[in-house]
Amino acid sequence: MKRILFALTITLVGFNPSLIQAQQVWSLEKCINYALDNNIKIKQGAIATEYQKNQLQQTKFSRLPSLNGQTSQNMNFGRSLTYDNTYKDINSSETDFGLGVSLPVFQGFQISNNISELELDLQASVEDLSKAKSDISVNIASTYLEILFAKDLVLVSTNQLEITRLQIKQINEKVEAGSLAKGNLLDIEAQAAGEELNLVNAKNQLQLAKLKLAQLLELSLKESFDIETPSFPEISAQASIVAANEVYNAALLTRPEIKGADLRFQSSKFQLKMAQGLQYPTVNLYANVYDTYNNKYTDRDGKNIAFSDQLKNNQRKGVGLQMNIPIFNKFQTKYQIDNARLQVLNTGLELEGAKKLLRSDVETAQTNAIAALNRFTSNQKAVSAMREAFRYSSEKFAVGLVNTVEYNTAKTKLAKAESDLLQAKYEFIFRTKILDFYRGLPLVL
Repeated sequence: MKRILFALTITLVGFNPSLIQAQQVWSLEKCINYALDNNIKIKQGAIATEYQKNQLQQTKFSRLPSLNGQTSQNMNFGRSLTYDNTYKDINSSETDFGLGVSLPVFQGFQISNNISELELDLQASVEDLSKAKSDISVNIASTYLEILFAKDLVLVSTNQLEITRLQIKQINEKVEAGSLAKGNLLDIEAQAAGEELNLVNAKNQLQLAKLKLAQLLELSLKESFDIETPSFPEISAQASIVAANEVYNAALLTRPEIKGADLRFQSSKFQLKMAQGLQYPTVNLYANVYDTYNNKYTDRDGKNIAFSDQLKNNQRKGVGLQMNIPIFNKFQTKYQIDNARLQVLNTGLELEGAKKLLRSDVETAQTNAIAALNRFTSNQKAVSAMREAFRYSSEKFAVGLVNTVEYNTAKTKLAKAESDLLQAKYEFIFRTKILDFYRGLPLVL
């Protein structure tokens, strides 16, 4: 019974194209989330962040003492110092053992400054990852809207062609009845051929837009791949557009490229402090244990001294402080400090440049949004007028008061006005979403 139910379910699914299609429909949120989880550049950014974490942790551990063991095996030939502190002409082998520990006491504040620098670099790396995610999200949203525009363009082209085919049918009836010349039929058929080409081009544009989105998602394009069509609110001439200064001030606090540039500027200041720390003396605490065994060491009676006795008697221990005082190092420290100062100036300019670029982008986005709204409003009026003109031309064409050239001209103007209206609509939607995105709002349609 279970097998029958399973087979029946598979059969129903196989014969339900709408269900299969629904499984391939992608919303904007799904596209963005998928890209953030699978995009190679995003993964590389995450790896770079992990690398910065390891660098920071490694530097923090440099404050701990280092413990090292050593051993060596030596062969001695000729005169050698014996166990009783006399020299003899004898060959021997010697095994040495050692254990040493070293602890940095003072390093010119370089360790603490390096930790502070790497903490800022880690935060900057996180912002770089956030910037990469923002970029891919905007690209996906832009392509998503391209697909929606292409879909509407296909619909407009289809409607235009259907109207023309209806006119062909009506004219053909009149030609057969002898009330119209055949030339009128040929003209309208030529118009239909041109509109069929426009429809093919619109469908090709739609397929290319889908391909572009699939490539952004790093997917292979399938025939059933499609996106969800959201319901947009009506756009009115009174649509509000946020002031550029308000968007810019909000973006300064939220945009990752600004945060990253500021963090790198702060990091460069600690690089300068590290370079200046090279002028200070460094102090290290050390301790060691050393032991040795020689196979030819003998006591006063000439007997070989046992391994354990030699280790007990030869063991040496030491503890001390070592200070290194920089006096002259070929001006290396001087130029390291100079270069660090230049780096501070450079990162400061990069931060200033990032702010100026952000302001430029915000002002451009706002100007484009206003221009798109103005175009949309103008095109709305144009479409309304063109539709009325085309309706009037259609009525006159039906009774033979206008020729096919005038009719086709009115129809072509209407098609262009509708296409321009769609383009202005999606341009306005995209630009306003970009302004919202700069303000730190989620990118949703």
